[in-house]
Amino acid sequence: MREYLLTLCITAAVTYLLTGPVRKFAIVAGAMPEIRARDVHREPTPRLGGIAMFFGLCAGLLVADHLTNLNEVFAKSNEPRALLSGAALIWLIGVLDDKFEIDALIKLGGQMIAAGVMVMQGLTILWLPIPGVGNVALTQWQGTLLTVALVVITINAVNFVDGLDGLAAGMVCIAAGAFFLYAYRIWTSYGIEAAAPGTLFAAILMGMCLGFLPHNMHPARIFMGDSGSMLIGLVLSAGAISITGQVDPDALALFTGSEKAAVHQTVPVYIPLLLPLTIIAVPAADLVLAIVRRTWRGQSPFAADRGHLHHRLLEIGHSHSRAVLIMYFWSALIGFGALAYSVNSASMWIVLGVVFLSAVGLILLLLPRFTPRVPVWAQRFVPPRYRRRRRSPEAADGAVAAESATGESGGQEAPGAEQRAPVTAGAPGVNGATAIGARSRFVDRR
Repeated sequence: MREYLLTLCITAAVTYLLTGPVRKFAIVAGAMPEIRARDVHREPTPRLGGIAMFFGLCAGLLVADHLTNLNEVFAKSNEPRALLSGAALIWLIGVLDDKFEIDALIKLGGQMIAAGVMVMQGLTILWLPIPGVGNVALTQWQGTLLTVALVVITINAVNFVDGLDGLAAGMVCIAAGAFFLYAYRIWTSYGIEAAAPGTLFAAILMGMCLGFLPHNMHPARIFMGDSGSMLIGLVLSAGAISITGQVDPDALALFTGSEKAAVHQTVPVYIPLLLPLTIIAVPAADLVLAIVRRTWRGQSPFAADRGHLHHRLLEIGHSHSRAVLIMYFWSALIGFGALAYSVNSASMWIVLGVVFLSAVGLILLLLPRFTPRVPVWAQRFVPPRYRRRRRSPEAADGAVAAESATGESGGQEAPGAEQRAPVTAGAPGVNGATAIGARSRFVDRR
């Protein structure tokens, strides 16, 4: 466990330290597109955050190769090299798309080629555990097609959910955390060495997301772009393929009594990983709904719009941060709920806990405008929006005088008030995400 934590920390540190220089490089290179109609942010923000995440991946694999216990993963398996080859290809396609906006079909072809590269190097699904049947071996063509389909679905599911600041990185980090605990349990509890590569992939993926999140939380200073979203989607799918298609349930049958019993025990995580992944069920549901919605309207399934789940949360009144936290909540509930059920599927308390937390999540969805207030003693530990605002008598008198002078009340703007215009890339005096210098802390009252 210590070596996994060391790999995670080094991956996160490299990603975090490289994101700042990558942001400046993206601004200089012009990888900062104009504001589109479907965008949520108001200022042009640089992309290419996937560059820092890719180098974090390389650093994590390099460190793991020189550790005593994790070195055996590279000696006994070719899966880390297969992951690095596919990740390099999909990352290069993403960088070109962030800079030049390549066609969606070209990106789809690149995703399939990257999956094919991993299959050629041994990272593929060899068999499937089917409940009530047992272990079903797949032919070479069946395993290849299923692997490519899983990789493409996972990449696009993560890419579709990347619409709010910190949303994709946080959800994938939660998914990787649940997957790491499951894979580590399979390796340590049952002694199955085939689960070691998937455990390593999950630890590195958590480091990539944790290192990038401080730069990507609202308001984001840099976006990961397709170079980052497709990369973390491929790493997540690689871990799922390594566990689902490489671990033989016969080894688990030695401890559970029969092969069918072993398959039944691992069904809560095995089977949903292929359809496509329980731990990213929210992005997968968003992907399916987006395809149905766009084809129903006669549009291309790859045509971007503002109908995703996070966009709908904003439309019903949730703030940016609250919408992201709600998506985090549902991802954690589904992922860790499946993990707990796989550990002890006979416990009714797990089911009741999941039902209770689901009810809490529904209540949060129905209260979009409720802003909790914390006690006075805890206000210094929470963000400013949750603190109690105290208005001095001078400020109150000034507000009343201003309302009487303008003749406006109820929070409406005066007829001569200046309207905010959309900011374009390269505009002078732009602060916030596009500012290389310090961010202004004062409101312009001119």
